[in-house]
Amino acid sequence: MFHKNIAQSLLFIILSGLSFVSTATILNVEIDGSDAIFLAGRTDLVIPDAADPWNTGTHLIRHSSATPEEIKETLPPWVDVSGGDIIRALDPAVGGISFYNGYGDPFFGPSGNGLSGSNLSSLDGISGYIGPQGPLAGVFLDDNIPLGAAPGTLDFTLAGLGIDFLMLTPELGQVFYIGDGITSGGDFQQFTTPTGATRLFLGIPDGFGFVGAPGAYDDNDGSYRITIGINEIPTIPEPHTLALLGLGLIGLFIARNKSH
Repeated sequence: MFHKNIAQSLLFIILSGLSFVSTATILNVEIDGSDAIFLAGRTDLVIPDAADPWNTGTHLIRHSSATPEEIKETLPPWVDVSGGDIIRALDPAVGGISFYNGYGDPFFGPSGNGLSGSNLSSLDGISGYIGPQGPLAGVFLDDNIPLGAAPGTLDFTLAGLGIDFLMLTPELGQVFYIGDGITSGGDFQQFTTPTGATRLFLGIPDGFGFVGAPGAYDDNDGSYRITIGINEIPTIPEPHTLALLGLGLIGLFIARNKSH
């Protein structure tokens, strides 16, 4: 009877573990070069055609003349989150974006260009950004349109946080570096959703020379792609591993029970 109870308890633990793994949220997201992180959460504006000026209310700076691409800025994609959720890349982000007039090289990867070089100011409730040029970035928001004073700007240069941090908990409205989602040592980085957050936006921090007021998206072609997991904890074995291990142990307990 003792062995039978152990086997039943083990089966319950295994099935519970399988249920937990199956409910993890995994999302594939594509981020275009025109996805302006500084427009996250904006539902109160109309983005003008690429050939028209944008100079009223919340706006991004554009080139003074037409670009070869004539890209129109876009609102960044977002995913649903809750406070305390753990966000991480499940595979390193890939892709490339060209930030200069004309198609083709040079393309920046999701980690951006260099370890510094970008220092962008805040915009209507969204913080500035300091760090590598043009990487994949994120910002957590609640259900409201971001307005008013922006939170402090995080520094992702070597003089600040750098890009090799293991864990980060940004504030609401605080732009943060994601890059390819892993450290130089191959560790997957974790981002903790702040209290009150309901959405995670993924976009690009850009400006003329990557410095000053946000903008210059009208010549950005290309995209980044990332698979992210919400509460997908890497220490949990794959389901088939749990199943094989559990069945083997249950068989062992049953065999022992029969021999007594």
